[in-house]
Amino acid sequence: MKASILAVAAFAASVIATPVHKDKNPKSPFVFTSTYSIVATPDQVVNPQNQFTGGLAGAIGYYNFGINSYENTICYNITLVGFQGEYQSGADTATHIHEAPRGQSGPPRIALPNPDPVDQSAIRRSIGCLTGPFMTGIETNGIDTGTSFHVSQIEAGPMGFFADVHSSLAVPGAVRGQFGRKNR
Repeated sequence: MKASILAVAAFAASVIATPVHKDKNPKSPFVFTSTYSIVATPDQVVNPQNQFTGGLAGAIGYYNFGINSYENTICYNITLVGFQGEYQSGADTATHIHEAPRGQSGPPRIALPNPDPVDQSAIRRSIGCLTGPFMTGIETNGIDTGTSFHVSQIEAGPMGFFADVHSSLAVPGAVRGQFGRKNR
């Protein structure tokens, strides 16, 4: 388990340390205009009425994102520890980036793949990249909440977005973490 955590930390550090390239043929396959590291905890979860719910006790989420706003691409390295229950959400997945400031609920803008269990441990992980257009499976007035979303919106106002995951034992959210200042 320690080796798994160290591997995740090494990958996250390499993603965060990757320089930005504007040319078409960079030497690295990972070209980011910004990166973010988020620690998601149960005490940040709110319901649709903006009341704190307490989330899923004992769970924690580590979300590392690399954004390439030139290509409308977001790469993710998500590690959940202590997640219990089944994934549950009305969206296409139960792992999302939502648009809302701290202490408020808001619509999902990006549906991320749900992290998979790692061996027989209490760790779940999801690593990859998504490129827009984004679809969440949630509609408001007949339009998907990911429609027309561009990752540059996160860069323009990161504190207005959060990452979370939903469980059958904590449907409003198991853990939540607000985006903050860019790592770089």
